Amino acid sequence: MAALQIVNYPHPALRWKSKPIKSISPELRDIVRTMFELMYEARGIGLAANQVALPYRLFVINLTSDPGEKEEEFVFINPEITKRKGTAEGEEGCLSLPQLYGDVKRSEEITVEAYDLDGQLFEITLDDLAARAVQHEYDHLEGVLFPDRMVETKKQELEAQIADFESQFRHQQQRGEFPSNEEIRKQLAQLELELG
Repeated sequence: MAALQIVNYPHPALRWKSKPIKSISPELRDIVRTMFELMYEARGIGLAANQVALPYRLFVINLTSDPGEKEEEFVFINPEITKRKGTAEGEEGCLSLPQLYGDVKRSEEITVEAYDLDGQLFEITLDDLAARAVQHEYDHLEGVLFPDRMVETKKQELEAQIADFESQFRHQQQRGEFPSNEEIRKQLAQLELELG
């Protein structure tokens, strides 16, 4: 597998609906470790697998963004949000849309079920930043990005920045840094098949 890197919008992996993970392998553990490293490098608090161009239902979170705070590291494999309560609006950013920020309405409190790296099912109820971070990463697994959730007028204010991401990505493809969108989609489909 090629070295993992955080991909920017509009990389096709970011619109890919992720596939459930069937088993926890040493390779998956390596992927999780690398995802945490990339997240800390980028000073993020959460990272979903499709942000590193992997079509897997998995994300990692550490709200402190501090690699020293290992006990704050959480891995969510095949997560499901089972309950939602209330509404809260707050500013969000995204490692795949660097320097882009906007207000997004989310559920104030959520209950999530997921598997950890030991294959144990856990359930956790979250609010505030934790709830927002989990909903943001969960959206990634569905191929949804935070600007999709913004009010139309606010979204329009970001149009120029979003267009800039699109043209940067096209230039990277022209320079051969990334394959064509069609080729990337083939790779994602292949990775899904390998997942079983």
